[in-house]
Amino acid sequence: MLKTAMTELFGVKHPIVQGGMQWVGKAELISAVANAGALGFLTALTQPTPEALSKEIKRCQDMTDMPFGVNLTILPTINPTPYDEYMDAIVQGGIKIVETAGRNPEPYLPLLKKNGVKVIHKCTSVRHGVKSEKVGCDAVSMDGFECAGHPGEDDVPNLVLLPAAADQLTIPMVASGGFGDGRGLVAALALGACGINMGTRFMCTKESPVHDNVKQALVKASERDTQLVYRKFRNTARIHKNSIAEEIHEIETTKPDATFEDIRHLAAGTRGASVYETGDIEAGVWSAGMVQGIINDVPTCAELVSRIVEEAEEIIERQKAMIAA
Repeated sequence: MLKTAMTELFGVKHPIVQGGMQWVGKAELISAVANAGALGFLTALTQPTPEALSKEIKRCQDMTDMPFGVNLTILPTINPTPYDEYMDAIVQGGIKIVETAGRNPEPYLPLLKKNGVKVIHKCTSVRHGVKSEKVGCDAVSMDGFECAGHPGEDDVPNLVLLPAAADQLTIPMVASGGFGDGRGLVAALALGACGINMGTRFMCTKESPVHDNVKQALVKASERDTQLVYRKFRNTARIHKNSIAEEIHEIETTKPDATFEDIRHLAAGTRGASVYETGDIEAGVWSAGMVQGIINDVPTCAELVSRIVEEAEEIIERQKAMIAA
């Protein structure tokens, strides 16, 4: 068994995290991840209201007695989001692990600490990781350029980002972006992380609540089949390359005076949700990381976690034997 600072901090069996994923982080997936011995996060804003989040927490608790957490991404929105009420629902639901992302979580730390909640904050740069430790986060998830969703604006891949962050952090660090098998887990440990965070790889599991067409698209895709969008607006996102992604990219790169209003109709979150529900992979934008290039099947969460850990242990033992020889 691979014991690390991450497994000790969060009380889980394996150093593997399933981070928050909009429209995907629901009880079916999170409970399956937890039952497999990894750490899963419900995605708070997938639920339309704080009251709905409370019900989803309870539903997940009915499906597992293993640790799991809730992700809350704090970003500017067109329509005001009741973040305080979502955070209250998390605390009142008895959740003891929270993954924050987006803005600095410092305003919420007193409430979370008072209720015995451990906080892991998602970062895309060393400087943000250092700031997270300074304000009192218990751990950080360091997202490299390879990741799905928002990789930041620095474009630093994990081969450099992780050891650079490890040199400056004293709290546990989880590696995110490009991880999907035992090779990645061993690499992350060698680079200074104490576990890996996988989104796209967990989206392509049997318990993932997305249409099978989406899962098969991930299996068929190569590492080159993602698209960076919103770069012009310094809100870069990595998504699966489909016709909508390419249209957004063309508008951004060929129209000098383009504003977000020019792509709003293409980038609408409801269209992305429709992809997951209907299986029409051209209906909207949907997140996918470069790791899709090494995804070749749709296992259960238990099969995936077990396979990753076993492969990592075999690699470690094989390398030790080679070095000894």
